[in-house]
Amino acid sequence: MSEHAEKNRPTQKKDDITVVHLMRHGEVENPEGILYGRLPGYHLSDLGRRMAERVAEHLASRDVTYVVASPLERAQETATPIAKAHGLDLATDERLIEAENIFQGKTFGVGDGALRKPANWKYLVNPFKPSWGEPYVDQVVRMMGALDAAKDAARGHEAVVVSHQLPIWIVRSYVERRRLWHDPRKRQCTLASLTTFTYRGDRIVSVGYTEPARDLVPAHLLAGAKPVKGQGKAFGA
Repeated sequence: MSEHAEKNRPTQKKDDITVVHLMRHGEVENPEGILYGRLPGYHLSDLGRRMAERVAEHLASRDVTYVVASPLERAQETATPIAKAHGLDLATDERLIEAENIFQGKTFGVGDGALRKPANWKYLVNPFKPSWGEPYVDQVVRMMGALDAAKDAARGHEAVVVSHQLPIWIVRSYVERRRLWHDPRKRQCTLASLTTFTYRGDRIVSVGYTEPARDLVPAHLLAGAKPVKGQGKAFGA
């Protein structure tokens, strides 16, 4: 390691407070309604880019020293204005990628999608794992590794980590000690939202949730949902 890098490397302290904002990407251009999963070529829509800019403005005054994203285009494009606002290079972490799903590339529904085909029903036998995609436990392992890496990179400051709805919800559920299997309609992880983990040293002491771009989210995605700000859970010191 060079003398300059050694001098500027975050110093680890037992009581350092580090904040890691885990962000879901903005709206994606997807007129066909495909479950795009890990497929390449899916970019932010015009609205999605506005969401990304909104969050960049929201975080502009924060002490952000590290920005990292999933390798998928929609995550990279969401993170770019945030990194730019803080004069940072954008890092990439493969562990932040979307969850693997057997229905990737298909439309998904009972009456008009992949569920119409009996050959696909075998993938639905175990919702607790789940049987149709990447095990929840595997998502926890990789996402916790990515969060810890971001925490170490921004030690004593703040990091922004851009990923995807399911991995974000699963790692939050793990940290808050909830069961990992769940009703997807009840995830608290809307487009361009921030799930914020506060660390004291290497331990998470609280989890918060905000929606800086809520007014830009299409109404049908917010049906029945109440505005939220600062919700989450604090853990004992």
